[in-house]
Amino acid sequence: MAESPAAETVKPLFSAEEIARRVDALAGEIAACDLNDPLIVAVLKGSFIFAADLIRALHGHGLTPEIDFIFLGSYGPGTTGGEIKILRDVESAIEGRDVVIVDDILDSGRTLHFAKGRLEERGARGVKTCILLDKDVPRAVGVTPDFTGFECPDRFVVGYGMDLGHRYRELPFIGVIESAA
Repeated sequence: MAESPAAETVKPLFSAEEIARRVDALAGEIAACDLNDPLIVAVLKGSFIFAADLIRALHGHGLTPEIDFIFLGSYGPGTTGGEIKILRDVESAIEGRDVVIVDDILDSGRTLHFAKGRLEERGARGVKTCILLDKDVPRAVGVTPDFTGFECPDRFVVGYGMDLGHRYRELPFIGVIESAA
């Protein structure tokens, strides 16, 4: 049995209601782009809840996108500075389609840059990026999201699909962990 964290609480940063409103607004922005045969590609694992809510909101805005997934891992020195490897690739046909990559958080930019380049190489007509959280940190590579949910302070966040040691993904809000001292 896993040990429970000692005196750890999660302080909400973005409420479930704020997230729902912003996801609907993002869906409206994406729907206004007049996409050709849209394909939503969710970057696993952290974006799965955001992607699910977003595609439902896209439906509400009149889009019927296909959804697929890409699962990327970073290996080598440290977990954020190593080589990016594909653990599961997009299986859908990409050539000639407009693709929207959906990811939970943009920090170093390496994952998003890699995924975008990969889908462009496979013949996408266009690749746009939709990020739930744009973290206020220096980027390792130059990448700017096309659609952004929220600007995020340089804090480690959990909830709404994002975790710490496989915990907190189920939270309906996004928060920061605070330890009682």
